[in-house]
Amino acid sequence: MKPELLRVDGLRGGYGRIPILFGIDFRVAEGEFVGILGHNGMGKTTLLRTLMGHLPASTGTIRLAGQDLTRSVAEVRSRAGLGLVPQGRQIFPSLTVEENLHTGALHLSQAAARAKIEEVLEYVPRLKPLLPRMGGVLSGGQQQLLALARCLCASPRLMLLDEPTEGIQPSIVQEIRELLQAISKRNGLAIVLVEQDLDFIRGLSDRVLLIRKGVLTEELDPALLDSPAFVEEFAGLGA
Repeated sequence: MKPELLRVDGLRGGYGRIPILFGIDFRVAEGEFVGILGHNGMGKTTLLRTLMGHLPASTGTIRLAGQDLTRSVAEVRSRAGLGLVPQGRQIFPSLTVEENLHTGALHLSQAAARAKIEEVLEYVPRLKPLLPRMGGVLSGGQQQLLALARCLCASPRLMLLDEPTEGIQPSIVQEIRELLQAISKRNGLAIVLVEQDLDFIRGLSDRVLLIRKGVLTEELDPALLDSPAFVEEFAGLGA
């Protein structure tokens, strides 16, 4: 059994006085790929943003490799090994692709940053000829690959992914799938994937957690997501 990397206990949070998360408990082992499945408004993005420190936790604890990060700012969490690829990509449109990648490696020396970017580009070769282009002129799929690569430049131990296939053409979705499989296998990177595409989350996850109204309600074998009965049930999970 792999060692525990992320431990979340009794996590509650939301936006100001509006509660969204109601006591989240889950674990992620080193190198594990965990999917989180749920409809819009169930708390998926809020959970990832709270884990990353972009939203405060009202109660509960977040520990990474035993380190309590519950009250730490996002920069401290990043240095500890947490990385977030947010929904909507949020790359810097007025910076070049290469400059975007450097923003992920700001904690490194100039030489080390160049070496890290070269290493990451071996996983995402599509970006190599795009390095001098401005981020804002890239297609949605190219921007998503850039957001993934930028996160990898920070050398995370655990990557949080929020809807990486949203609005992306099928060829890039397949490329993203292969990229995630490669980095997880070769680098031992743990990944928490929030996604609504049943096929995508099933093909990547070791296990899948269902979130309903701010609570993780059950754990599923990913193979079950392929059954017609679950597909029919999922259509009504938001009710």
